[in-house]
Amino acid sequence: MKYFIILVITLFSLTACSVNEPNTSDYTPERTTHQVEVNNASSPNSVDITGTTEIEIYQYKTKIYTKTDARQNNVQLACKELNGTIVAPGEIFSFCDTLGPAKPEEGYQKAETFESDGDIIQEYGGGKCQVSSTLYNAVINLSGIEIIERHEHSNNVPYVPKGQDAAVAYGSVDFKFKNNNSYSIKIVADATTDEVIIKIIKVS
Repeated sequence: MKYFIILVITLFSLTACSVNEPNTSDYTPERTTHQVEVNNASSPNSVDITGTTEIEIYQYKTKIYTKTDARQNNVQLACKELNGTIVAPGEIFSFCDTLGPAKPEEGYQKAETFESDGDIIQEYGGGKCQVSSTLYNAVINLSGIEIIERHEHSNNVPYVPKGQDAAVAYGSVDFKFKNNNSYSIKIVADATTDEVIIKIIKVS
């Protein structure tokens, strides 16, 4: 009888352990899994989901031949105003609307430009057309870009091949294109004393 009671007590104790242990082991993995999910939510991978990816898809450069201080100044200002412009899917980009008129109070100076009859005159913003022409040659090499408006100068310009320029004059002639792609594009514009550089960035 004594041995029987000891056996019963021993069996009861073992049964109790076998019931509690699965509960403990089940709980621990659930907690561990939850911790992993929380850590992943704050990891760099989760930033990629909500952020954007930028890839350079084209670049075009034009050489600066006329290096007067005024023209250099105007080219630099135009690039600064254009730089970082994003054209969304289905959006029409306007060079004139983006940069606005070349006003002296904004820092633009008088420099050489063509009149409608081809004569050279001094006008505020002379040099902006090299920026618009560089941009034109960058986007015409991209798929999904539709040229809406583009005008040649009244005389030949040296920085692009004949017939590949894009003259602009606020209020009269403009350079426009439509982004028919499913992604946005960003325009990166820069200028040195020797050249204008336009990069087209795919933003997705």
